[in-house]
Amino acid sequence: MEQLLPLIIQLVVGAIGGNIGGAALKEKSLGTLGNSIAGAIGGVGGANILGALLGAGQAAASNGLDLNNIAGGGVGGIILTVVAALIKNAMANKG
Repeated sequence: MEQLLPLIIQLVVGAIGGNIGGAALKEKSLGTLGNSIAGAIGGVGGANILGALLGAGQAAASNGLDLNNIAGGGVGGIILTVVAALIKNAMANKG
C-alpha cells in the first residue's frame, strides 16, 4: 500500500486540479468526466516531472503526502486539462 499511496494522491489531486482548471476557464472545459480524466493523467505526470526536477527520487516515492505529489499533481492536472481542451477546440474548428 505504501507504493500505491503516492499514485493515488497524484490521481486524486490531479483530477481535482483538472476540474479547477475547467471551472476557471469555462470555454476550455471538457466536462466533469473529461476534466477528471485529463487531470488525473496530468497529475501523475506533473508530480513525476516535479519530483525528477527537484531530485526527490525515492524520497517522494516513499512518502505519499510529499508536497511534490500534491503540488505537482494539482498543477499537472490543470495544465494537461487546458492543453487537451485547446487541442479539442482546435480540431473542432478545423472540421
